[in-house]
Amino acid sequence: MEQPYVDPGLDLEAEILRLKKERNAILLAHYYQESEVQDLADVIGDSLQLAQAAKKTDADVIAFCGVHFMAETAKILNPNKIVVLPDLDAGCSLADGCPIDRFRAWQARYPDSVTISYINCSAEVKAASDLICTSSNAEKIVRSVPADKRILFAPDRNLGRYLVQKTGREMVIWQGVCVVHETFSEKKLLALRERYPNAALIAHPECEAPLLAIAEFVGSTSALLRYAVESPKQEFIVATESGILHQMQKQAPHKTFLAAPPESNCACNECPYMRLNTLEKLYVCLRDLSPRLEMPEELRAAAEKPIERMLALSR
Repeated sequence: MEQPYVDPGLDLEAEILRLKKERNAILLAHYYQESEVQDLADVIGDSLQLAQAAKKTDADVIAFCGVHFMAETAKILNPNKIVVLPDLDAGCSLADGCPIDRFRAWQARYPDSVTISYINCSAEVKAASDLICTSSNAEKIVRSVPADKRILFAPDRNLGRYLVQKTGREMVIWQGVCVVHETFSEKKLLALRERYPNAALIAHPECEAPLLAIAEFVGSTSALLRYAVESPKQEFIVATESGILHQMQKQAPHKTFLAAPPESNCACNECPYMRLNTLEKLYVCLRDLSPRLEMPEELRAAAEKPIERMLALSR
């Protein structure tokens, strides 16, 4: 998406706050957004928290600072509201790696199964699923399925394997990965732990199995934040997208938080899709109420059913 022209003399934060009020808009932001975007948000959270906030808002406009599938979920839950995303190119490697035609062919090989799809997927995949989950509620969702039913789990293989280990339920798992969470280097992590021997390694379940095996705590983004703030430990190595460190530092300023190092010397522990959303693009999308999330009503209604089941099980 082409970078919009914005007058460099504008006070973007003031303009965004003005437009939010003028449009009766709510700004939802994921923990992986840039810190300046997080600081303007009305609600900041992980996928489950943001879906719950989208479900109950009475705003006329939802400005979603996250990635495409998150804004899509907000639109599925709010067919009569305007939902805008600062950059429509803010996608997701998990969603991109699970196209609906291949997904349906995969399902067809395992008839009479229950399909649980991680929320990091397209509206089409959601519509073809029985249940949706997030990393916050995935274990509860898996345990809700009767023991005599075979489970298909898509699209994240690392989360799927972790859930098999946690619940003891065998599942047929789609072989998708998150480009950020599979990039962490176990070798570099061990070297970092030698430099910070008192630091607790905490990790998101989208990480590779060898890393999860050496983590002191494994949990969703919101669970990692809660653990880091409440733990008596003072130093943490955090194996998830590095945007969460902003909230950790705000809520526990006296503690030390270190981003887990990627394999190469790059910023690969930052999601390239999440970082496409900028203050300039957020200002423009509130000003123009564009780009908007739209979808056929038949698809929206079908995708809403498994999301609503998830929300009901998550209360």
